[in-house]
Amino acid sequence: MIAKLSVAALALMLAVPAFAGTTAPPAATCSKNAASTFKSQDDLTALLKTKGLTVVKIKTENGCYEAYTKDAKGKKATLGFNAETLEPVANAEAGEG
Repeated sequence: MIAKLSVAALALMLAVPAFAGTTAPPAATCSKNAASTFKSQDDLTALLKTKGLTVVKIKTENGCYEAYTKDAKGKKATLGFNAETLEPVANAEAGEG
């Protein structure tokens, strides 16, 4: 029994690196550059509008935009974006800290 478990554990350890390349790329992080390089909040609003969202408010925090939005049904969402590239960040509050 222990031998079977050991073989199974070894097979799992060898298989995991093979799947490592199939994971999603890391999410964007907040910009480290000067605010003068940031895209405008109007650009972010236009981007979100194309996705069917209405922007209620946008905050700028440490290189990230934090957008408070509503969808067509009124469901609220808080989304985070790199302020320079407008790439989504995994944590909507990434700029806080």
